[in-house]
Amino acid sequence: MEWLTQDKIPVGRTAKAFVDWLTTNFAGFFDGLAAVMQAFIDGLMFVLKYPHPLIMIVIFAAIAYALRRSIAVTILTVLGFLFVLNQGYWQETMETLTLVLSSCILCMGIGVPIGIIAAHRPKFYAAIRPVLDLMQTLPTFVYLIPAIVFFGIGMVPGLLATAIFVLPAPIRLTHLGVSSTPRHLIEAGEAFGASSRQLLWKIELPYAMPQILAGLTQTIMLSLSMVVIAALVGADGLGVPVVRALNSVNTALGFEAGLVIVVVAIILDRIFRPGKEPGE
Repeated sequence: MEWLTQDKIPVGRTAKAFVDWLTTNFAGFFDGLAAVMQAFIDGLMFVLKYPHPLIMIVIFAAIAYALRRSIAVTILTVLGFLFVLNQGYWQETMETLTLVLSSCILCMGIGVPIGIIAAHRPKFYAAIRPVLDLMQTLPTFVYLIPAIVFFGIGMVPGLLATAIFVLPAPIRLTHLGVSSTPRHLIEAGEAFGASSRQLLWKIELPYAMPQILAGLTQTIMLSLSMVVIAALVGADGLGVPVVRALNSVNTALGFEAGLVIVVVAIILDRIFRPGKEPGE
């Protein structure tokens, strides 16, 4: 079998050459992009970390009630964040929420428009589908290597790696929602003289909203699943104590940080999940 490996396809060398070319020719662009992303992250983190924790818990409870109109979800939100505060992980939780919210804004801002375009242009979706499959199946650690090369260590490469892994979810679910709009609704809109823009805003997007909200929920959950991996490139948050616990084989620290991540995931899932649960 040695003959089969003698003429090895230069996948690794080609990827390295491409990354080196980008680094050499677009260093200024990546530096500027990193500065903008870091400024946005710093601003969002300041908003979450500056107020007193109890004030933030009240704000989170108000957001939960405004979105769900459920006393049960509101109480769950309060108890969950009080548990986080009791365990001493408030600052790390706010840093993790910064990463999650940044990822949601970036991925939904890019994913929803691409999903809409893909729904209206099947050939475009057929072309990007292998790319979406690659983004979700390629080991996430691979994303960290060029992220470090382009942006260094910190929250920015963690956000970039998270966004690459998460982005296919809102694209796919937006495409599913818009493309599954019943034909008779489209024909009714056309019969009343609606333009393509009006069909999109008045018929397709309202019909696809449950799928788009499901994409938002998936974005949040997948972003939370990346916090530990993002910590490996210097991103702050709940992933840091998990990595520290792994390195020191500290069972107590690992379970504490891991349970806090689970609590935050449950709270965000209950707040942002589409639809209304029975009994809410």
